[in-house]
Order: sequence, then C-alpha cells, then structure tokens
Amino acid sequence: MLNILVPVYNEAQNFPRLIEQVERHLRMPLVLYMLYDFDEDTTVPVARELARTRPWLRLVKSRARGVVHALRTGFEQVQHGPVLVLMSDLSDDLRCVEPMLECYRRGYRIVCASRYMHGGRQVGGPFVKRLLSRLAGVSLHVLIGFPTQDATNNFRLYDAATVQQLQIESDAGFELALELTAKAFRAGLPIAEVPTIWRDRTAGTSRFRLLKWLPRYLRWYGYALTGRRML
Repeated sequence: MLNILVPVYNEAQNFPRLIEQVERHLRMPLVLYMLYDFDEDTTVPVARELARTRPWLRLVKSRARGVVHALRTGFEQVQHGPVLVLMSDLSDDLRCVEPMLECYRRGYRIVCASRYMHGGRQVGGPFVKRLLSRLAGVSLHVLIGFPTQDATNNFRLYDAATVQQLQIESDAGFELALELTAKAFRAGLPIAEVPTIWRDRTAGTSRFRLLKWLPRYLRWYGYALTGRRML
C-alpha cells in the first residue's frame, strides 16, 4: 500500500485541489498523511472536513515546526513499504507516480522524479533557484554517475525501511531529499529516476528559503561527491 507524506503550511486553497488530483490519478488503497505544524494552520479545518468522507486521509501534527520535522514525523508513521513525499502546492505531477511505483516493485529503494532527464521539464519558479538546482543535479550525474539528474527535487518515492536505515540528519528543510539520496548512493543501494513536469505554485506562499538552506545543500552535495562506499 502506498503511503503519502504531505507537509502543509496554510494551504487551504491548494489542499482540496490536491485531494482531487490524488483521487483522479492514484490507485487505492493508500494512506495520505497531512503533516501540519500548528493548530491555526488554515489547511487544518479544510482537511478535517475532507477527512470526514475519506478514511485514507489522516491529519498528523508535527512534533516541531519546520518542514524537515514534519517529514520526520511522517516517516515515523510508516515502518515499511513505499512512501511518497508530495508537495501540497500542486507543483508535482501525479501522473508519474505509477511509473515510480513500478520502479519500486522492481527493487529500487529510492525513485526520483526528475525535471532534468529526457522527458522532464520545469515550468516557472525563481531563476536562481532553477539554475542552482539544475547545476547540482547535472554536475553530480556527470562527475560521479549520481543516479538522478535531479538531486534536489523532493518529489521522491522511498522505501520506508531504507529511510530508517539511513537515518535523517537534516535540520533545516528540503535538503532532506539530497541527504537521503546521497547516503543511499554511497551505500550502493539501487536508485532510479523517472521524468516529471514540475510547475510553480499559483496560490499560497512557498516556505523555501534559498540563502538559509544553501549551506545545508552544499554539505550533502560534498558528501555525494566523495563517492560510493558502504555505510
């Protein structure tokens, strides 16, 4: 059964549309964990109303504020099986989830949705953020054979037991995806990528803070560059 982790921050406008997309594109059974930081989040009453008729939708309050703590809390809910990290801003294309699951069934422990491989695309978003993200992914792929050309996209499918094995060290935000993928790469675990089309949000406010999180990304970029070895 697919488990989906969706961290939210005042996504009252986007969340009902996300649920519509889940119901349109994904197969049941599944469990979607909506991860929120505080009770006043505007997403909470909207999600509670939706959950009244959707037993597969569960609201989980994070143990601390911040997206990385939300995702940590989410991973604690799932001990085995496939876990999809999905953004609530409608930027991720759910049509590529079934190909991601097919890779998982074939034994891949992390499956990356890639904007930069053949067939992938990125629509919108800040220029500097797009440039740095592409440079990071393509350079790692060329220099050391990193198994995805999109190292920083958080739209990922993980094996829950693998996440427990690798252990999350990130303490800021979305660098978590690069951390886990770099650790899996160095451990020699099978990693795959599938093309995706990413579109910038049209409603709400992003919590991505480039200058604040860039040093964390650089840490895991350097970790990946040191090459492949068993943990």
